Amino acid sequence: MEILINVTPRETRVALVENGVLQEVFIERAQRRGLVGNIYRGKVSRVLPGMQAAFIEVGLERTAFLHASDIAKTAYGGEDVPESRPADIRDLLHEGKELMVQVLKDPLGSKGARLTTHISIPSRYLVYMPDGKGIAMSTRIEDDTERTRLREMVETCVAHQETPLHIENGGYIIRTAAEGASMDALRADMMFLNRLWESVQHQMKNSKAGSLVHEDLPLPVRILRDLLDSGVEQVRVDSNMTWERMREFTQMFIPDMTDRIELYSGDRPIFDFYNVEEEIRRALERKVPLKSGGYLIIDQTEAMTTVDINTGAYVGYRNLEETIFKTNLEAAQAIARQLRLRNLGGIIIIDFIDMVEAEHRQMVYAALEKALEKDHAKTQVTQVSQLGLVEMTRKRTRESLEHVLCTACPTCSGRGSVKTAETVCYDIFREVMRETRQFKVQELMVLAAQDVVDMLLDEESTSLAELEEHIGIPVRLQAETLYTPEQFDVVPM
Repeated sequence: MEILINVTPRETRVALVENGVLQEVFIERAQRRGLVGNIYRGKVSRVLPGMQAAFIEVGLERTAFLHASDIAKTAYGGEDVPESRPADIRDLLHEGKELMVQVLKDPLGSKGARLTTHISIPSRYLVYMPDGKGIAMSTRIEDDTERTRLREMVETCVAHQETPLHIENGGYIIRTAAEGASMDALRADMMFLNRLWESVQHQMKNSKAGSLVHEDLPLPVRILRDLLDSGVEQVRVDSNMTWERMREFTQMFIPDMTDRIELYSGDRPIFDFYNVEEEIRRALERKVPLKSGGYLIIDQTEAMTTVDINTGAYVGYRNLEETIFKTNLEAAQAIARQLRLRNLGGIIIIDFIDMVEAEHRQMVYAALEKALEKDHAKTQVTQVSQLGLVEMTRKRTRESLEHVLCTACPTCSGRGSVKTAETVCYDIFREVMRETRQFKVQELMVLAAQDVVDMLLDEESTSLAELEEHIGIPVRLQAETLYTPEQFDVVPM
């Protein structure tokens, strides 16, 4: 895998490329930096017992959202609440209360950021949880011997910490990147986390409500922390300043990876040279062609994302069932990539082409699960339903690629379609009738888009003549180049 980083004064973009194919894109803009991982000193602005949640003021444009399930009881007044009983938001929070919160999800659409009081601070190999207990392990580390080795080393590090922080006062998660790490590397990581947590606590005491206490690393360095491992062959960045900062980070935390950070100095923009720009453009389209000739149709809505598979030009070689099976298998691979590339989250409904054989359905389901294993976001996939649909969820922590790069069409307001010229003509006829019944006018002027005026003068000319005869007054037409296809005005003269 290669990591390509394009830096401009107001925007940074990161592309993950595997075997020459773009798999994932991260975008961070100066005015809209990602908030996930940031820690704030928040103030409760409103408690909602009916929703078991509260709105928290943290200094952002919209108040953030904190659910009772994301509140640590022992830290925020719920010591007397039995663990077996669901937490009641009124036992934990009240208006005006100040508390330390961390962003779980970026603001999405009209929704504010999602918060938690279960603070977690990541480093290269470990995640420290101040209110956690014990040592947990990434499920992606599958080798039992390695899991035992890492657990024993972390326990040893905890037992011999020089700082007053002990495991009883917090817990650790061993990250996937820790696989193969040495004792010294884990100890250095733990010491860094201890110092950082002490700094966060100090900042918390000396900051005002609604202020930022700790900000996560900028995107280029965060990518190194979270994704740089032995599977990454090269990291190429086109900014000298960013390149130096990334090398400093690797020299401090991952010295054996420093040589993999390269400064790109080619004449062509880095994303153009590696064809990433074109792949991003394609990722904004509804239709995704498959190599076989089939295609996907991906529609993103407020409630869910739907994916429809079609055989298209693919006719196969044996029989219809085999053709459908091969198309669905290819689609399963393509869907897993598109979910990562477009960063689609929430509920996703996949309508595979109906398969008669149960064995084929199971193989397509297994292929989809296998393809999703590379996804860094948590996914859950159900078996094929009685309606022939696969339902799945993908954890959403940031906005999709479409929401970051696009806005609703000003012509159709996001509907994805506009009225035909014929439909607008009939709307105009009704409006003309309405005007003549309400007001006494000598003449009417219709202002509309060029296509609509052309239709009124051509296909609908007879209808317009009959209308003029019916109302007894002339109707003049005028084309307006700036009007949208649906826009028109009927003006009394």
